[in-house]
Parts: sequence; structure tokens; C-alpha cells
Amino acid sequence: MRKEDNNKILVIGIGNIGRQDDALGWLFLDYVKSLNFIDIDAEYRYQLQIEDAELLCNYNKVIFVDAVKSTVEKGFYCKKCIPLNKHAFTSHQLSPETIMYLANNLYHHRPGAFIIGIQGYSWNLKYGLSNNAKNNLEQAKEFFTKLLPVTVANKNIC
Repeated sequence: MRKEDNNKILVIGIGNIGRQDDALGWLFLDYVKSLNFIDIDAEYRYQLQIEDAELLCNYNKVIFVDAVKSTVEKGFYCKKCIPLNKHAFTSHQLSPETIMYLANNLYHHRPGAFIIGIQGYSWNLKYGLSNNAKNNLEQAKEFFTKLLPVTVANKNIC
């Protein structure tokens, strides 16, 4: 069911709370939920799956948030999510770009989408972020808070 006039924003936090900095996506989502905006829906994911393509059809704007291992200049980045058909040997670990591709090709729906990647450093089976990841999370949260009015106004955020 597509909601063409839906102004709600879907934020998908990807990660694993039990793997140190891999929790960045989920902790970011905790922050988003704490804002109590009625126009934002939040979904936690360990990984993106094919079914998420259908979920996107209910939104005109989607933000994916995940931890990244690569070095990022400001500790996080925000970029537009362009649909891309990436082939993989498994359907259990799909990129945001692939989910967008599937939503477009299977359901003929292409929401405006962005990816916020937050740099992590430690990935062990352990609860709690590294100090550097905590700093990066704070930077990303501050960025999100500033961009939220722009996002709601239906403009590009990154």
C-alpha cells in the first residue's frame, strides 16, 4: 500500500547493539525516537532484507543510518542514496542502494533517500561504544537535528 501523500519520514537504524561500535545505527535511532516527532517512524534492523523494499513504499523520504569501518573526515557522512542493482550471494545482507533499487523495480516507488554513515572503530562482541565512536555519534545527532526542518520541508539534506 503506497501512501503518495505521506509526509512521514522513515529512519532505519542498522546495526547490532552487542558488537560495540556496530551499535551506532541503533543508538542514533534511539536518539531519533527520543525526539518524539509524530512525522518520523523508526525501524531497527540487524541487516537490510528484501522485505524492506516493500516497507519503503509507505514513505516518500527514507534515511538509512549505519556504522562504517572506513575513515570518514568528520566522523560521519550524509549522502544521497541512489538505487543500484548490486549482486550478492546472499539475500540477507543488502545495501540501502539495493533496497532502493528493489523498491523502484518491484513496486515502482522511489522515495527520496539518504544514508548517514557513522565511523566506528571497535567491533568486538561487547556492549558499549568506543570513545571515538561516541564523539562521532554526537556529531551525527547534531547534524540530524539541524537538518530535520530541511528534511520535513522536502529538500535535499546532504
